[in-house]
Amino acid sequence: MKCILTALIVLLNFVDHKTLATPNSDSTQTQITIEPFDAEAATQEYLNSMTPEQKAKSDAYFEGGYWLILWGLLYGLAVAWIFLSKGLSNKISTVASKFSNVNLRNATYLLLYFAAAYILSFPLNIYENYFREHQYDLSNLTLGAWMGEEMTSFILMLLFGSLVMTVLYMVMRKAKEKWWIWGGFVTFFFLVFFMFIGPVFINPLFNEYVPLKEGPVRASILSMARANSVPADNVYQFDASKQSDRISANVSGIGSTIRISLNDNLLNRCTPEEVKAVMGHELGHYVLNHGPEDLIYISLILIIGFAFVNWSFNKVVNKWGQGWGIESISDVKGFPLFVALFSVYLFLATPFLNTVIRSAEMEADVFGLNAAREPDGFASVSMKLSEYRKIDPSYWEEIIFFDHPSGHTRVLTAMKWKAENLSKPE
Repeated sequence: MKCILTALIVLLNFVDHKTLATPNSDSTQTQITIEPFDAEAATQEYLNSMTPEQKAKSDAYFEGGYWLILWGLLYGLAVAWIFLSKGLSNKISTVASKFSNVNLRNATYLLLYFAAAYILSFPLNIYENYFREHQYDLSNLTLGAWMGEEMTSFILMLLFGSLVMTVLYMVMRKAKEKWWIWGGFVTFFFLVFFMFIGPVFINPLFNEYVPLKEGPVRASILSMARANSVPADNVYQFDASKQSDRISANVSGIGSTIRISLNDNLLNRCTPEEVKAVMGHELGHYVLNHGPEDLIYISLILIIGFAFVNWSFNKVVNKWGQGWGIESISDVKGFPLFVALFSVYLFLATPFLNTVIRSAEMEADVFGLNAAREPDGFASVSMKLSEYRKIDPSYWEEIIFFDHPSGHTRVLTAMKWKAENLSKPE
């Protein structure tokens, strides 16, 4: 289901370069002019703070993710082939056919499909999300703890994945050839629902959320929120350190479930200036309406993906699937093919999808710099992200594979902001 429905990064502070007014012995003032601040040179100093070993490790981890995109697609296609060509889909359909009601029959098939697909995909899943994360020292979870979280995610996938797809198959039967349009609208409302319940009902299944203690950090965050009309009167922290050392924060939810959250790694690993910079970025997502915008973009992406599946489904069945027993696209036995085709679409759309997300992140970066006014805090925290994100990719590498601005881009943005906002001469 991940393929159907599918954060700031060591410590250097630059002294502001400005014109100083200094009294001399006869009460006149002499101006001492220091050369202009060089944003490019300051950026390079930040980048040079990474040791060659740190950079090599970060690059290897992130570049390995490029291949995992391809292997994930190929592995998923192999799973679909097992379902369709080896008769597994038909066997599951036979079990589900005990129900006379078509919706119950489809829901049963989908539950069994998600369970079987999870088992078949488990080898790649545990390598990518457990062993590989430990290989690069990016996970704090024991195997047992990881499996516990996996089972929670699995149950959520079974429940919500089956629900969404059962409704989508209802739309297929009712709307027929135009199902892909109406399916986009239906998934839009499900997305709104998930955004609403996420902060209150889903996220607490994985982490404990508690109000941030009174103090300068909390006061600073709420002050920025009030100054930017973010309707939040509390700040929450959550225990992400049990999973990894990654720093993160967010403004999540809709309406009554809106909340500002930051993880304990951000508090423990970062200076107050860095925390303020990160939270300015996260507040930017809310103020700039990225939540509603994302809903619209995702819905459009889904509609286009559904149209692609609608166009290609019967072509694939007619060419290769005579023995699959699939009657039409609304036949739930064809769901493995639906997933395979949608996976191909998402793979081909990866550069576009990443660019949409990266553009919104860049907007939030600039907002955060203006709101927090902590360019060095933002630059140093961006370097921390380079523990797991390649710091200095090529132009096209960033366009295709990065769903957030690279560390180089973010540090340079902060240093350019600093160059334009240095204190004026007295």
